[in-house]
Amino acid sequence: METAHVYASRPYDPTNDLLFKFVFGREERKNITLQLINDILGRDGDDAFVDLQFRNTEFSPEKQSDKLGRLDIFGILNDGSRIDIEMQVINRRNMEKRTLFYWSHMYLHFDTLRSGDDYGALKPAISINILRYNFLPQDNPHAAYVLYNPKTQHRLTEDLEIHFLEIPKYKNKPVQSMDRIEKWLAYFANKLDEKEKEELAMKDTAIKDAMQASDRYIMDDAAYREYIARESAIWDYNSDLKANLAEGRAQGRAEGRAEGRAEGRAEGRMEEQERMALDMLRDNMDINLIMKYTKLSAERIAELAKTI
Repeated sequence: METAHVYASRPYDPTNDLLFKFVFGREERKNITLQLINDILGRDGDDAFVDLQFRNTEFSPEKQSDKLGRLDIFGILNDGSRIDIEMQVINRRNMEKRTLFYWSHMYLHFDTLRSGDDYGALKPAISINILRYNFLPQDNPHAAYVLYNPKTQHRLTEDLEIHFLEIPKYKNKPVQSMDRIEKWLAYFANKLDEKEKEELAMKDTAIKDAMQASDRYIMDDAAYREYIARESAIWDYNSDLKANLAEGRAQGRAEGRAEGRAEGRAEGRMEEQERMALDMLRDNMDINLIMKYTKLSAERIAELAKTI
């Protein structure tokens, strides 16, 4: 039986967003992306999507003060549905708002209604969020959300569909017993040994192609340097966040009084809020949104902006 060498000699994490865009955001590999989409959405046969046209992932603000957004992978499916696939490697504690913000722009701002068009011209918009961190309360690593009446279970529209894949929640199992989504979770979790990777590649052609594309990316010296730089930035962010929160708790304990504990926690929260504000400033987010989500004053945000 033919075997395929599908793993790189350099270790890598498939959830790295630069690597992810290289593998899943290229026209020459859209068959991989289509298979990922169909597997996550549970589509097959006549219901499966068969084509995907990648589009510019940047949407321009309507006015200068608006946020400039950039989707990871955005495209139009063969029935006109919009699809956005986001790889989120850092927990900025705003995933709910971020998802709806991106979804709304995808639904309205790309190929928006022209004068005289009916609202029926709007096409369904599907968001897929792949997360390197835990986010939702359930144990299942895959969650799907739609718009429906909680009392009658009636689904209002099929135009909104949001999926989350929380990679840390994946539990390893034999390859032969994996379902469609579990195979992709196994790929992104990257916990299989070399023999299991070979078996997974033989079971799923799209995942085999994704592994081989990842291999090509990671063995390119220039791309690998970018990969390492990105991983270092992610590690630094998470390490600093944990340290700041721990320091805030420690300061509270050291005081030995309720006031001291409250102050310590408050300082930890303040440092976290300021770090979040810096990240949002780097993403060119509107100052009103930064004030809303961080609870910082406009004056303090202006001071932080000077440090960038």
